[in-house]
Parts: sequence; structure tokens; C-alpha cells
Amino acid sequence: MSPSGTDPAAGGPHCAAPSGPAAPLAPTRAGGAPAPWTAAWELLLPAAAAPARARGRSLRSALREAVRSGRLAPGTRLPSSRALSADLGVSRGLVTEAYEQLTAEGYLRSGRGAGTWVSDTVRAARPRARDLAPRPPGARADFLPGAPDLSLFPRAAWAAAQRGVLADLPHHALGYPDPRGLPRLRTALADLLTRRRGVAADPERVVVVSGVAQAVTLLGHVLHARGVRSVGVEDPGSPEHDALFASAGVDAVPLPLDDEGLAPGPLRASGVRVAVTTPAHQFPTGVAYSARRRAALLRWARSVDGLVVEDDYDGDFRYDRAPVGALQGLDPERVAYTGSVSKSLAPGLRLGWLLVPESLAEEVVERKRTMDLGHPVLDQALFARFVERGDHDRHLRRCRRAYRERRDALVAALEEHFPGTEVTGVAAGLHVVAALPERWGPSSRFLDRVGAAGIAVRPLADCARTPAQDDRVRLVLGYAHLPPARIREGVRAMAEAGT
Repeated sequence: MSPSGTDPAAGGPHCAAPSGPAAPLAPTRAGGAPAPWTAAWELLLPAAAAPARARGRSLRSALREAVRSGRLAPGTRLPSSRALSADLGVSRGLVTEAYEQLTAEGYLRSGRGAGTWVSDTVRAARPRARDLAPRPPGARADFLPGAPDLSLFPRAAWAAAQRGVLADLPHHALGYPDPRGLPRLRTALADLLTRRRGVAADPERVVVVSGVAQAVTLLGHVLHARGVRSVGVEDPGSPEHDALFASAGVDAVPLPLDDEGLAPGPLRASGVRVAVTTPAHQFPTGVAYSARRRAALLRWARSVDGLVVEDDYDGDFRYDRAPVGALQGLDPERVAYTGSVSKSLAPGLRLGWLLVPESLAEEVVERKRTMDLGHPVLDQALFARFVERGDHDRHLRRCRRAYRERRDALVAALEEHFPGTEVTGVAAGLHVVAALPERWGPSSRFLDRVGAAGIAVRPLADCARTPAQDDRVRLVLGYAHLPPARIREGVRAMAEAGT
């Protein structure tokens, strides 16, 4: 908007500059028309008021930012150095130096006797109008799945590990790392995953990555280079898998589930040779693949000379059933196994792992090297120490107790406010699937009302590639990040809004 409050682009009036000799000189556009912003010196007054030693740098920075932001549009004529220095109360030399520097950088252009202008080659950056963080800001109640309770992050133990690493890490370790990761961390991860998840983990085949997203993307690029153009994904399943493989030029083929896991018939009929699975706790349904289905999946992989990608996204959290070991332990040469600390510690750490079959190891490591030259060394050494000292196990025990209590609170609240709801996937993980009684439908109306009330939920349909056969309300409700009182209040509010 112009200073008058009228949009110049719409043809409205501009503010006139004050008359008389004391008036500050406003920049103009080519042809003599005044520029559609306030006088030049008003933008630069803070820079002019900077300490003497920093004044020139501040002035250059303020002018540069005015051009970048678009407040000084291309083709705008600036005041002369003499006029601007008088308006700002600074030496003419500072203004001349700023004009010369920005002209050399390409922000301004000038000609003998023609004045100084904003260069036509500069284009203002478009401001981002939205927050790209995946969780909704300011939600009254946030039941979106996938987040742990970040307030439980073990800050004291993490800080102690960091101090220890900074004190002990030799100087040479700060150079470019092995693209697979620090040997110390790969050894610690191999021991941890063998003990907790039953994998067959050779430290030489562990690749440290920045989360499951990078692991899947790495595999996608390697498979694409081998001629693979499609992979099978669970339906319903994680929408992220589709996007990650697509970024590598590989299409996702939806494959249906039954009560035991990925259905064998459609898998064989699809013609794919790679399948992405979440067998320990299927996302989002919560199904644990049966022993029979696990065996069938591996037989399929061997019969087509294929690969199973196992995403063990929340394998550390089990409440009412014995831990289900990783599929990779049954056939390490047919399963690529990946996991991360996003659910156990915090997604912002961007730290995960990928165990690759020997046949893919060299290509995956080379792709990792060219992608980012390896994961940050300090982060790796810190997490290795955190695991070695038992801090990771202690944190998981603490989280498991808290999350079990929250799951129970959610199930009880659903029974109280949505009696007759079918709740599944409760034995493990950080979310449940709730199918509300039919009287709460149709789904679109319920979701509109709940969303308008500031309650964030994810419908099961968002995770499915195949449309549902009815319009019943089915929700994937995350609970780990919410204290029990917030869960109860959020479910009550959801029932009031959806009525």
C-alpha cells in the first residue's frame, strides 16, 4: 500500500512530497514519476543513526535490503549523493561509497550525468506467507499422529553427553566423515538394534542418515539407477512414501492390506519387485504382520529377486503385547531396514539409520556421499555416547510409561464421549484408529465442524489411495504428545463440535 492507504497498482493517488527547500528528496521512477513508497531517507534513518564505525556498513546493508525486498523497485531513481547525505546527516562520502558498492554488486546502475537507479535485473524475493512446519499452530486440540512428547526430551542427559563429546573428540574426527557414519555410532547402533529390534546388524552395513525420509530417498535413487520404475506401498499407508519415491523418479503402486498385513495375491499380481512395509506396527492401521505373512512376504521377495523395505517407524513402543522383532532379522539380504530417533527422541534431531543388503551397500554409500558428504560428526558422536551410557534405554522406559497412560486416557475418553467407537491399533505405537458410530457421519460434515472448532485431526482417508466404501468417520488419532488432561478435554471438545 502507498502512504495514503491507496494501492498504487489500482491507480489511486500517491502522497505528495512536502514543498519548499527543506523537503526530503523522494526517489522517482524513470520518466520523473514519484516512486510509490515513502521518502528514501526514512528507510535509511536507522542506518544513519548507527555508531560511526558501523555507519557505512549499515547504510549499504539497508539499501541492499530495500532493493531485495522490493521497497525500492527496479527503475527507481535515487536521490543524489549530496541530497541524500544532507537529509541523513551523514558525510557525502558514505553515501557515495554505498552507491558505488551496490553498483558494483549489480543492485544499482548509474551513468555519467544520468543519476543512480535501481537495476532492472534485481527481482524482489516473494515473501513466504505460511508456516511450513507440519503441525498446525494454535490448534485448540491437536490429535495429529506422528509426534512424541518433546517436553520429555532428556535435556540434562543430552547436555552431559554433548559436554563429554566436546571434551573427548579428537581434532582429526572433525574432518569429513565416512559417508556411512562414524564407526563408533555404527557399532553402537548395531548393538542397540540387535538387542532391541532383533535385526542382523553388521556395523559395516549400517548407514547413518538424516531420518527415514533420507533413507527412503537414497534407496529410491539407487533402485532407479538399476532400472526400477515402480514400488509397492501399503494401502492405507504413509503418504510420505509416495512422495519420497516420486522424487527419485519411482512410482508408488498401492497394495491392499488384510488382517495379517500386505495381501499376497495383489502383491504378486502387481508385478513390482520392491515393496515398502511397516510390519511391526503397520501405519496407520496398527496391524502387526503375522508370522505366516512375514514368511510369505520373504518368499515373494526371493521368487522375484526383489527387495522389502522395512520402515520400523515406532518399533520401540509396545504396551500390551510382546515386542515384535524386525523382519530384517529373518533375511538381511532381502530386507533394507530403516528407522530413526524421530519418535523415540525428537524429529528435529534429523538422525536415523539404514541397514542395507550387501548387494546394495556400495551404491547406497556412494549416493549418500554425493548427497551430503556424510552426517554431522558432532551429532553422531553425541548420540553414540548417549546410547553407550544407557541414556537412550532409560529415556525409552520413561516414555513408554507416559505414553501407555495417555493411550488409556484417549481410549477412555472416546468411550465416554463417543460410545460405541471401534478403537484399533492400541497395543503399540503413538496413535490409534477410531471408527466412530455411524450417527456421527457423514465424514465430511464432521471434519468441517471439528476443524472450524480448532481441533486438528487426520482422517484415515488421508492415508488411503483407495476410496472408502462408506462415509463413516474414521480418524487416526495421535496421543503421545498430549498430557492426559488435554486428551480428555480435546475429545470432549471434539464431541461437542461434531454434534
